Amino acid sequence: MSIASRTNFVITDDDFQLFSRFLEDNSGILLAKHKQYLVQSRLGKIAKEQNCPALKDLIQKLKSPASKHLREQVIDAMTTNETLWFRDVHPFDILRDRILPELTGQRAGARLRIWSAACSTGQEPYSISMTMDEFNKKSPGKLSSPEIVATDISTQVLEQARRGEYEMLAIGRGLSQERLTKHFSETPNGSWAVNRDIKSRVRFQSINLLGQYNAMGKFNVIFCRNVLIYFSSEKKLEILSKMHSVLQPGGYLILGASEFMSGLSDKYQMIHCRPGIIYQAI
Repeated sequence: MSIASRTNFVITDDDFQLFSRFLEDNSGILLAKHKQYLVQSRLGKIAKEQNCPALKDLIQKLKSPASKHLREQVIDAMTTNETLWFRDVHPFDILRDRILPELTGQRAGARLRIWSAACSTGQEPYSISMTMDEFNKKSPGKLSSPEIVATDISTQVLEQARRGEYEMLAIGRGLSQERLTKHFSETPNGSWAVNRDIKSRVRFQSINLLGQYNAMGKFNVIFCRNVLIYFSSEKKLEILSKMHSVLQPGGYLILGASEFMSGLSDKYQMIHCRPGIIYQAI
């Protein structure tokens, strides 16, 4: 059985399975068996540019040692980059009202580090930075040069995140008028740019969650939200274990609203915040 797009991009069941293994091995993304249409719609243009009439031809090119740029293109295309400002609200309230007061009380003057994993186009790390700004206004002098490390596997979305400029449609997804006025400046082309004080706390870099994190150093808080749903159960446990290794003792992990942890009770304890759940490193 095979399907073909309007660009005659042919996908057989066997080749879909091969590609699914490639994608999981290289990015952790787990494709459901019925997602052939997703491969067809997202890779059709790349396949045409590469003169690959069928998925098997594209897979063959991906095996080449010289295909690094093509692999990045394919992973970028297959990555879902759905995000918005202050997503679900309560994780940022918990950070401002519970976690930051606790950590700054324990470590007066110490530098706090937060990791925003799978940061997409930057809304999450910039929301964290704005939350830090709000905490600073309430508790001046408590935060000393905090750092937010924002990572993603997609080089394309990281380029957009570094620019920190957003069209009005993206701005309207979760950002209040008050925060827009306070933390953004309108550009000559009608988009909105994150102000320098918010942007200066954030450092972007490319990271594959299947790789190693030790070179990133230790963190006090990790946001890893709405990305683990794309991984197998085994990969989730592997990633969460590695994240524990770069969390400071007593540091916090914040997952997405629909993501829950199981099988790592020796590494994390669950804390109910009402609303919301966070996990503390043991």
